[in-house]
Amino acid sequence: MAQDQEVNRYQAGQGLMAADSSERSSDVEKNVKPFKSSQSKGSEGPFGNEENAEVKFKTMTWWMKNSRQAGMIMIAETISLGILSLPSVLAEIGMVGGVILILGLGAVATYTGYVIGQFKLAYPGVHNMADAGEVMLGGIGREIFGAAQILFLIFVMGSHILTFSIMMNTITEHATCSIVFGIVGLALSLICTLPRTLRRVSYMAIASFISILAAVLITMVGVGVEKAGHDRVLATVVAPFSKAFLATTNIVFAYAGHVGFFSFISEMKEPETYMKSLYLLQGCDISMYLLVAVVTYRYAGVDVASPALGSTSGILPKLAYGIAIPTIVIAGVINGHVAAKFVYVRLFRGTDKMSKDTWGAFFRWALIVFVLWTAAWIIAEAIPVFNDLLGLVSALFASWFTYGLSGVFWLYMNHGRYGESKKKMALTGVNVCIFLIGSIVCVLGLYASGTAIGDDSKGRNGSFSCGDNSKSKT
Repeated sequence: MAQDQEVNRYQAGQGLMAADSSERSSDVEKNVKPFKSSQSKGSEGPFGNEENAEVKFKTMTWWMKNSRQAGMIMIAETISLGILSLPSVLAEIGMVGGVILILGLGAVATYTGYVIGQFKLAYPGVHNMADAGEVMLGGIGREIFGAAQILFLIFVMGSHILTFSIMMNTITEHATCSIVFGIVGLALSLICTLPRTLRRVSYMAIASFISILAAVLITMVGVGVEKAGHDRVLATVVAPFSKAFLATTNIVFAYAGHVGFFSFISEMKEPETYMKSLYLLQGCDISMYLLVAVVTYRYAGVDVASPALGSTSGILPKLAYGIAIPTIVIAGVINGHVAAKFVYVRLFRGTDKMSKDTWGAFFRWALIVFVLWTAAWIIAEAIPVFNDLLGLVSALFASWFTYGLSGVFWLYMNHGRYGESKKKMALTGVNVCIFLIGSIVCVLGLYASGTAIGDDSKGRNGSFSCGDNSKSKT
């Protein structure tokens, strides 16, 4: 019965999957085995049967119905801080190379997101990367993938606290110690992460998207008016390897929302509609990234700031950062929610504590949220340079969660059938290449980000510094 449920759930989503759909149903029947987490008591997925639950988690639709928008949550999570580093990427590697990488890595990210959807539909019990690791490698895979996921999310949360302190320093002209601003960002993010369901968090997602859209528009208009025709723009740039590759990892970070996709699908009423949310996300992020990066670099020139909102002068940076506050906070909150939900599900999966609506349940959730955001604040203070932090996060984690692991997922689902047809052989080659992309970005990105952190620590504010962190240009 469990296997029939797994197969039927997978086949229900086939009409939405364009690639190799004609061969998938037979592969599923032969390859897919029912997955039930070692911590789960049922086969209904991570939240079990919610018919009589006090707190229901599976409430989101793919778009707009009753404001329960999986698509908007994915957009708010992904299109946030990453977009603010892209103009400086073009300054480091040139207009031509930057545009090619934004388009190319965006196309690959679309396919890898599609593979994650395939894997989730094949194994509905998977709620996070740890569960995916358990499917493929058993208990060891669960621990390795789980540790990597939680560390990645904490680093991303830290990048939002760092950006919050940069924003406050810009608006207030460094009115107080940067550590104090970081603590304010920590407290605000913690409070906003207290709702336990993504449905409630999704209400903030539209505000986040409107916020970042308005902020980058103000920046683009501002640099266009202030600096039209006054700054150099280079089609190609000969840069030191470490700087050039660090710029590439910042593009990887801009597409780093994949780590939360399993969690988002798990809280959808109809997981089969996930692909609509994915295509909505990728259409928005690729077009926005390209537009913002090219226009801002075109007018700000080689000295463009990172985050890009600081590329203008006078009142405009303060205005842009003020409008960007919802994105700086909410996108971090979404990542914080995914991290907290990972721990919460890990601790209480298969128990009635999962869906209880009591003060005890709220306290347990709040304690998890507090610990995670405190760890994120420590990281933000320890690595106070925006691009360096993004590069380190991308090399260590986004390289795998957005790219490398999706290749592994496809190879696992199609094990033993790589040579069945020319199409299957071609897809095998594609997914091996995706795995190699993740490996290369990880190894070389670690070298580049480590070199940059070492260099920047000599000439800028150090760790846990009260100094003004809003003056960095890269």
